[in-house]
Amino acid sequence: MAQSVGIKDVARAAGVSVGTVSNVINRPDTVASQTRARVQSAIDRLGYVRSESARQLRAGRSRIMGLLVLDMGNPFFVDVARGAERAAREAGLGVMVCNSAQSAGEEAEYLSLFAEQRVRGVLLTPADATGRNIDAFRRHGIPFVLVDRVAEGTTECSVSVDDVAGGALAVRHLVDAGHRSIAYVSGPPGFNQVRDRRTGALNALAEAGLGPEALRELPTERLDVAAGRDAGARLLGLADRPTAVFCANDLLALGVLQAMYAAGVVVPDDLAIVGYDDIEFAAAAAVPLTSVRQPAVTMGALAAELLLEETEASQDTAKGHEHRRVVLQPELVVRRSSLAAR
Repeated sequence: MAQSVGIKDVARAAGVSVGTVSNVINRPDTVASQTRARVQSAIDRLGYVRSESARQLRAGRSRIMGLLVLDMGNPFFVDVARGAERAAREAGLGVMVCNSAQSAGEEAEYLSLFAEQRVRGVLLTPADATGRNIDAFRRHGIPFVLVDRVAEGTTECSVSVDDVAGGALAVRHLVDAGHRSIAYVSGPPGFNQVRDRRTGALNALAEAGLGPEALRELPTERLDVAAGRDAGARLLGLADRPTAVFCANDLLALGVLQAMYAAGVVVPDDLAIVGYDDIEFAAAAAVPLTSVRQPAVTMGALAAELLLEETEASQDTAKGHEHRRVVLQPELVVRRSSLAAR
């Protein structure tokens, strides 16, 4: 294995001190032109590359922002990452993207990694419903912003979407189309987003004079297509099958759509389906999917900007920083999966 070239190797090859090499790299104007040329020639000849991690440790200020999401297999979080990366790049920073895979254990490991790497700050969509991972991470003094989650009971910044309003949009649309029995494929009940979307759904039913029994909840362990197919199979087994289904995200909805197609159930004539997130695949599905759109790219960019504001304020106390909770509004995008007349 080739040994990396260090600053001492460059100094030896150029016949100068380590301090002179450091000046050439960091303060070239302070070094005579002939000496600077000799050092640069040694750098080029040896292939020396400055250790950015070592520089950051000395400066106590990383150029990396951490981003920890629930599921990088979900295009929604890919869009969040795109927005965060764009804002970070404009500020001259990079983004380390990690995937908790909806696991509290993996989330804890990645938060420890971020602390070890001394990242500038972290954007986090929590997987741990207990909040213990956040409490443990807070002790490191690294700023963080919650993404797709309201910072309830904490002082940190957050950027989220009004999921109660989003759930109401979805179910109000189904009620207006004549549906009076609706299934909610909800995902893990520990996630705030799942609970808030259910609350919105119940609110819309109440507005129409319908009780909570009009919503049949089908929880799933995960928020992916396979879980949606499983929920679809359970839905098919119900004796009094609802005429419509609202899913907590689009991946679940696509799984339900696959299960209906395999069973010969026609969407939307036999069953209307509404998803959530409006990922790119929603419009491209065999039956284009009605979905509640979240501004994912905007969410990621705003979260990164809030984090940058906080980290700048931590270095310059004169700037100050006020924690904010930004709540964006969702939008219903109606497509064929929910348009059958009743």
